[in-house]
Amino acid sequence: MNDTRTPLDLRDSDLIVMTGAGVSAESGIPTFRDGNGLWEQHRVEDVASPEGFASDPVLVWKFYSLRREAAKQCAPNAGHRAIAAIERRLGDRFLLATQNVDGLHRVAGSERVVELHGNLFTSRCDRGCSAPFADEQTYFAKSRGELPRCRCGGAIRPHIVWFGEMLFPEDLQRVEAFFDRAERHGRRLVYLAAGTSGVVWPAAGMVQRARAAGGDTVLVNLEAPANVHAFDRVALGKSGEVLPQLLGVEV
Repeated sequence: MNDTRTPLDLRDSDLIVMTGAGVSAESGIPTFRDGNGLWEQHRVEDVASPEGFASDPVLVWKFYSLRREAAKQCAPNAGHRAIAAIERRLGDRFLLATQNVDGLHRVAGSERVVELHGNLFTSRCDRGCSAPFADEQTYFAKSRGELPRCRCGGAIRPHIVWFGEMLFPEDLQRVEAFFDRAERHGRRLVYLAAGTSGVVWPAAGMVQRARAAGGDTVLVNLEAPANVHAFDRVALGKSGEVLPQLLGVEV
């Protein structure tokens, strides 16, 4: 394990970055879970699952409206800005896959982004009759408890991957296509995980995919995870402090 913040050599390299909750936490994004794993005496799974939405959609929308309000008060941190800066340098040799739904990467300037768990400020019809659409308004405050409906009659829901749901296939395809292209072009591949343990799928699958492709694997996290030996290089610390140094950018 090499714990160092010496800048990565990314010349002639393709870089794929995976970010998790640790990056957003540094911007003050709340978890909405207390010590008992509850939100206002409700299990978070009850307000973030298809079953919960079917049982009480207004309660689910109240939960997500509060999450939207809280996220709007947060700003990108130095970790977000460092990732956006390295994207500007690498262009199409870069891809960001994030497990975060707060949209702060896009606010920071990232464009080549795959939001694996959806986006907090996007909604869609639960019948799947149309594509997800931007929804910046705080629903519960303006609707006074009335459930929004699509023109087809279906219920509008947050465009979020809930407990018990699969990730969006098109997003996984974008990530796999990036790996495939790097292999075809014979360029060096670098996989960087930040603010995530790398133990839970899809992060765990991606580090193994990168290793199978002969890529270099790098982890930035507060603590070393159980699979620390899956990474060639580990830098322990806050992503907002480590990433600008590791990526060699000014933020």
